[in-house]
Amino acid sequence: MKRKYVIWSIVLAVAAFAVYAALAPKTVEVETVAVARAPMRVTVDEEGETRLRRRFVVSAPVSGRVLRIESRPGDAVSAGQTVAVIQPAAPTPLDARTQSAAQAQVSAATAVVTRAQAERQRLTVEVKQADADAARARTLFESGAGSREMAEQAAARAAGLREAITASESAVRAAEFEAAAAKAALISRGDAASGRAVTVTAPIGGQILRRMQESEAVVPAGAPLIEIGSLDDLEIIADFLSADAVRIKPGAAVVIDRWGGEGTLAGRVQRVEPSGFMKISALGVEEQRVNVVIDFADPRERGASLGDGFRVEVRVVVWENPSALTVATSSLFRTEGEWSVFVVEGDLLRRRTVRIGQRNEQAAEVLDGLKDGDKVVAYPGESLSDGIRVR
Repeated sequence: MKRKYVIWSIVLAVAAFAVYAALAPKTVEVETVAVARAPMRVTVDEEGETRLRRRFVVSAPVSGRVLRIESRPGDAVSAGQTVAVIQPAAPTPLDARTQSAAQAQVSAATAVVTRAQAERQRLTVEVKQADADAARARTLFESGAGSREMAEQAAARAAGLREAITASESAVRAAEFEAAAAKAALISRGDAASGRAVTVTAPIGGQILRRMQESEAVVPAGAPLIEIGSLDDLEIIADFLSADAVRIKPGAAVVIDRWGGEGTLAGRVQRVEPSGFMKISALGVEEQRVNVVIDFADPRERGASLGDGFRVEVRVVVWENPSALTVATSSLFRTEGEWSVFVVEGDLLRRRTVRIGQRNEQAAEVLDGLKDGDKVVAYPGESLSDGIRVR
């Protein structure tokens, strides 16, 4: 009987423990983070590209044969330094028919010059006679032997002839120019040399960025030869979504990251361009974009390895608070349209509604519902609920 009593006692104890274990609240392990005051900033991030504020494309001033350009991209140049030499093209040889036509034009132009000179000489003689007639008419009028009308007509004729002489002199010059142009058409390769070589100089000091013409070749006037710029004049251009661009103000701080060197560089927003443009994203979505121009705030030595057209990432600060009450963004979840967190009070879990202000990827600004030092669940899952026991 005693042995049987012991066995039943053990069975009952095990059953009671099993019932207690089944009915007792379970303890859930959670990871918590503390609500604390800390510096907080909100940024809008985008990829950007470095560019020169001013770049100079050096072009050929005349048509001709450009000699081989030995300077290479990256070479330093000073203002006024010769960067290219052009031998002007020689005149095209004339065939017999063209030469005969050009000689006829020269003869015609020479005849026009002779006629214009003769006309000028005739008018000069008439002006002398008209001045004498005007003087006699004025003398007769003053003595009472002549009329005022005759004196005025003589003076008007003399004035008109002087104006005609001025016009004739212009006609003579025009005819002489036409004759010179006709004579120039007769110049051929064998008649005159092509002229002295033309040197092309650098407009500013800096570095050669690109060399559009390397080998010796015949180029027309205006053909680009090399591109020059100063790398001390770098800036960054980045296109942001228009919804983000309206939050960016000139003078805002910028963090320049992933530029290829150690750490980050500092920058400032120079301007937000007033017009946007359409751009197709990598996913094929049409986006309205706005260019934002950013200046480097750090000395050039810090980003000395950056050049023109280099890719960087920029983070423009649109809001900042040196002592904001913050909670981890991962702690927040939505319930009935409001933000909530799970707060650990002792060993129990309590759901609490909070009011959130600014947010970034890591933290959110707490406006109401939490206080400094509260512990909240870092990663609330669906298995958590209000009132459960946690560890």
